[in-house]
Amino acid sequence: MRSTGEGRATGEPYPLRGSSVRPPARPASTAGEAAPEQLGYRGPTVCAAAGITYRQLDYWARTGLVEPSVRPAYGSGTQRLYSFRDVVVLKIVKRLLDAGVSLQNIRTAVQHLRARGLVDLAQMTLMSDGATVYECSSPDEVVDLLQGGQGVFGIAVGVVWRDVETALSQLHAERVDTGETIVGDNPADELARRRNRAG
Repeated sequence: MRSTGEGRATGEPYPLRGSSVRPPARPASTAGEAAPEQLGYRGPTVCAAAGITYRQLDYWARTGLVEPSVRPAYGSGTQRLYSFRDVVVLKIVKRLLDAGVSLQNIRTAVQHLRARGLVDLAQMTLMSDGATVYECSSPDEVVDLLQGGQGVFGIAVGVVWRDVETALSQLHAERVDTGETIVGDNPADELARRRNRAG
């Protein structure tokens, strides 16, 4: 168990190998030929998938909390482009803020999330007592933290991953290499269906 904040966690770190948690599938492409690493998401799509406002997205990018890893804004007229991983981190930030975690501890948690590999990230559970954020990568670590006696809440990153994956599959993406807009598969989006039939 590792602390990502000012507090101290009890217990020893548990190895990531041998965890009983299965990582979610890699994010599926909405276009059969585009790999997830080749897709980026614009602000409105990111806001819809992460459950945040555009004002929050803009503020967090300008203050360096969560910056777009695909393409930053280079002045007026350019659009930021976020990766799938960025959207997952944004959704986690929103959940931590909603739970009352301080911005300072959230910044530390974001740096920690960015440093982890995709498999590690998918297997991780973030636990917080409202002051400190802890990384738990096994059920035993979660139990150890709960036995400390303080009230905690948890965010299963793998579940957030799948939520974001589902949301993004219904929204528009952009191919990083060509700039082509990939229309998501949203059955309620009549305009997208017409575009697909016309194209």
